[in-house]
Amino acid sequence: MVYKFRVILDAEEDIFRDIAILAEDTLEDLHNAIFNSFGFDGMEVASFYTCDETWNQEEEISMFDTGDVQGEQKIMSDYKLSDILDEQNTKIIYVYDFLNMWTFLVELAAVEEQVAGEMYPATLFSHGEMPDEAMEKNFEADMHDDIYGEFEDDLDEDDLDMFEGDDSFEDYGQEDHWN
Repeated sequence: MVYKFRVILDAEEDIFRDIAILAEDTLEDLHNAIFNSFGFDGMEVASFYTCDETWNQEEEISMFDTGDVQGEQKIMSDYKLSDILDEQNTKIIYVYDFLNMWTFLVELAAVEEQVAGEMYPATLFSHGEMPDEAMEKNFEADMHDDIYGEFEDDLDEDDLDMFEGDDSFEDYGQEDHWN
């Protein structure tokens, strides 16, 4: 089977690519198809995130195992597309380059039979030019205001005095030269 995705850059302008890829290919293969179709060099770290129907981010699926026990965490190459995406679960989020946070909404638009002689993955359609910089992200949410609002402006000038003085670490049992 062939999965056809619409990959939309989270930006003010309409910028997207339609990509066809085999259902048995991995998330790593989809990662490669996405960065190639948008003109990235592929030298940056990326992750996929499962999400619900309204694009609320859930589980991270990274390129590399970053867990405490090596081999315990599944990575992109461990997941076939058909393992996590189907006609009921059609959405996933892709983030490329964690310094710039290029964020893409990836949606499974169609599941079709493979066409003999076609090469996959393939960029089927391209719309819009990539901007020079990623859109600035606002990570504040209303719920954070409720949780952290009570701590706003709790420090006054007297509280900040404890941070003034010499910069040695003698009081903390550390020597001035760590290396």
